[in-house]
Amino acid sequence: MGLGGAFDDILGAAQANSGWAFTRLHQWLAPAVSAYVRVQGVGDAEDVVSEVFLAAFTRIGTFQGGEAEFRSWVFTIAHHRIIDQRRAGARRLPTETLDRATDAVHAPSAEDVALPALELGRLRAVLDLLTPDQRNVLVLRVIADLSVDQVAEAVGKQPGAVRALQHRAVLHLRRALAAEAVTR
Repeated sequence: MGLGGAFDDILGAAQANSGWAFTRLHQWLAPAVSAYVRVQGVGDAEDVVSEVFLAAFTRIGTFQGGEAEFRSWVFTIAHHRIIDQRRAGARRLPTETLDRATDAVHAPSAEDVALPALELGRLRAVLDLLTPDQRNVLVLRVIADLSVDQVAEAVGKQPGAVRALQHRAVLHLRRALAAEAVTR
């Protein structure tokens, strides 16, 4: 769901450093950016989403364009942050932090943890059937709701290559899921 005719006013206010405008832009795009980051399997998705909006809001004064271009711009930043996170993760040892979620007294129920994890796990398992390029294209097209041209810009490919990757991804998933249904 977009901002419609209010986008230009909200963008102008954000470029003038108005807090309410930053809040509105964040409320609009954060759920989709968060979903994109989580599906990509980033360990600390909330940190990456925060980094995406910090980068976008820091450079918002340089942005020119409409609502669709802004959405594409934010998802391009997210795509680059995910790549950065993967590179950084390859260079450091995994760590665990203690917080209320891991404290037995305050921990959520097993059901509250398991159901979303199973759903996200199933989605990741299905997406892992694809090549990284196919997965990126499909997630940006479906979850981020970007156009072919916007995805091409985000991933640094030609629109024709994006269409081909999307087509091959859908065919591959269709075959894999049909074969899985037959074996059940």
